[in-house]
Amino acid sequence: MSWLENAWYTDAAWLKALTPLEAIYSRVVTRRRESYVSGRRPIWQASVPVIVVGNITVGGTGKSPLVAWLGRWLAERGWRPGIISRGYGGRAPRYPFYVDASANTEYAGDEPVMLAQQTGLPVVVDPDRPRAARKLIAAGCDILLSDDGLQHLQLGRDIELVVVDGERGFGNHHCLPVGPLREPLSRLADVDAVITNGALDVKIPASQYSMSLVPRAWRHLIDNVCYGIDERPFSGHVHATAGIGNPQRFFRTLEQLGIDFERHPLPDHHRFTATDLKFADNLPVIMTAKDAVKCRHFANERCWALDVEAQPEAPLIDWLVKRLDKLEG
Repeated sequence: MSWLENAWYTDAAWLKALTPLEAIYSRVVTRRRESYVSGRRPIWQASVPVIVVGNITVGGTGKSPLVAWLGRWLAERGWRPGIISRGYGGRAPRYPFYVDASANTEYAGDEPVMLAQQTGLPVVVDPDRPRAARKLIAAGCDILLSDDGLQHLQLGRDIELVVVDGERGFGNHHCLPVGPLREPLSRLADVDAVITNGALDVKIPASQYSMSLVPRAWRHLIDNVCYGIDERPFSGHVHATAGIGNPQRFFRTLEQLGIDFERHPLPDHHRFTATDLKFADNLPVIMTAKDAVKCRHFANERCWALDVEAQPEAPLIDWLVKRLDKLEG
């Protein structure tokens, strides 16, 4: 956690000095949303259902694992899903940019490549999300998932899902820069459902469900061979590196699995190089699936990824079935 995030989640006293900036920020984001709701700014509505998965806090909450689960689940139910992403951290030579499992993360960003690998579904990145949606529809998709799309209001949506880190919650409940909120908490009253990644001890004005992130396999970066969680293919002390929004969640998972490791937290969307995987010893290196897509071309035989999957609770699945039945009707 960075020094600023630490201040947000411990409600450091010095943040009060930034209150005037928070008031300006909150007013800007509220007016921006009102301009779309009122029709002053145009919203492009797709000819197929659109499900937005996002959050209202800075940092990782578990959105992408939920998007991957949703994509696979929808495909199993007979839909032809496509995934839209901004492609944060990537600079494609053109947009819209089609992403497959072998795409360069320098072009596509890390999360879109990870989603393509985990789902096998069409993934398109574009700062212009309606344009990405049109490309996916032209490719035959009949339902779209917009990853981290809550604040991208130009794209119309049929279902809005907000994912919340149950442990960190909403920090000090203030908007940027005083707190971690991208939008005021009142925004939750307008979404369709809030999904907590773990238990959340905060009352919110929305339908609330839960999910968990479940470790599924240890994957060797050299050959993509996977081993079950209980078939640990390494032993002893290891290095654990994480360039995600909340590295501590990854480290806690390793602790729960009984791994003895040295922590190496890095900024979200960190641009890995071979140097990041070199240590003075010859110990194994464990990383997240999101980081693994950036390291696969220079990884060595000591590098492993821990693959996790979102596991939604049964009431959330039942709710999704009913909402999708309404959309089809």
